Amino acid sequence: MKDYARYNPPQVLLDFLSYMQTIKGKSDSTVQVYFYDIRLFLRFILAHYGIADSLQPFDSIDISKADAGLLRRTSLSDLYAFMSFINRDRDNSSYARARKVAALKSFYNYLFAKAKLLDANPASELESPKIVKRLPRHLDVDESKRLLASADEFGGAHRQRNYAIITLFLNCGLRLSELVGVNLSSVRGDKLTVIGKGDKERVVYLNGACADAIARYMAVRPANAVRDRNALFLSKQRRRISKNMVQRIIKRYIGLAGLDTSKYSTHKLRHTAATLMYQHGRVDIRALQEILGHESIATTEIYTHLDSRQLKAAVDSNPLSGFRAGSGGGGVAAPAERPSAEPAEEPGEAAAHGAKVAAARGAKAALKIAAPLKKDKDKDICIKKI
Repeated sequence: MKDYARYNPPQVLLDFLSYMQTIKGKSDSTVQVYFYDIRLFLRFILAHYGIADSLQPFDSIDISKADAGLLRRTSLSDLYAFMSFINRDRDNSSYARARKVAALKSFYNYLFAKAKLLDANPASELESPKIVKRLPRHLDVDESKRLLASADEFGGAHRQRNYAIITLFLNCGLRLSELVGVNLSSVRGDKLTVIGKGDKERVVYLNGACADAIARYMAVRPANAVRDRNALFLSKQRRRISKNMVQRIIKRYIGLAGLDTSKYSTHKLRHTAATLMYQHGRVDIRALQEILGHESIATTEIYTHLDSRQLKAAVDSNPLSGFRAGSGGGGVAAPAERPSAEPAEEPGEAAAHGAKVAAARGAKAALKIAAPLKKDKDKDICIKKI
């Protein structure tokens, strides 16, 4: 775990981070995000209660004073005040606010249920903001081919490595951390073993394009003076390639392919792989969940969206899509008169019925006239009683 002690946090926060990594099995990246979110919250609480120096910049507030005593004072209202603060003053999106709610819930649940430092858990009733689900942005087939072609044409000294990286992203749907963590021992024939979120291991099958790209890279991969001997993808310094380096590689080739570098990233390539497998490979949603390493099927379901061609095909399939004015039928016909379900009345019966209706109307009118008189009479009786 990263050395968070150098940030001078309270001991209770260090204990929580250690618990999340060693017991809950959270990754280094997840633990780091927890630290950033809870540090922000503790700074807010210190300022909210007037403990921090009002003249001190918010982002430099020392959180070491946020001890268990202060945390016992916090209430649900304080938590919602923090959510309002990050929405109003920090311009956090609904996704960022939802992440902070999850961090606070985990933190306070640890303080209450595990560390036994709280008598009540104020975060138990904290609600997460509503998140509007958006369709994941992805490349289509032609754009994906252009990206691969750019890596093949402009690869330079590391052409085989960069091409293999992009090929794995687009065919296997790997996360950035998973690709960087691939070892030589991870590749066994047509199987690739990756370590996903929560240190969960899964097997991804390699298709012909992936196997060929890896084989071409292995033919030129450095073998001498390698510092990370088991790492599959190496940097210029012959170390395991970093996340930042992979991101820069992808951005470069996205630009060379004539695509918008502000819209596409390594994670968008993961979206692309999932979308192409679902739309063109008719992959079962459960199989796609296993390939991507999603814990919940709900996360995988975002890839079941319909593209514009499918939507257009659905509209065109309407049986009325071919009907045009003047194509036959002379327009819209007037509806036929609907026959009555009751038999026609005889003339004598109709006259008798009319007399009954008239009598009923007369009686109703008489009641309307009599009603105000009765009300006035009741009013007079009330006055006399007073």
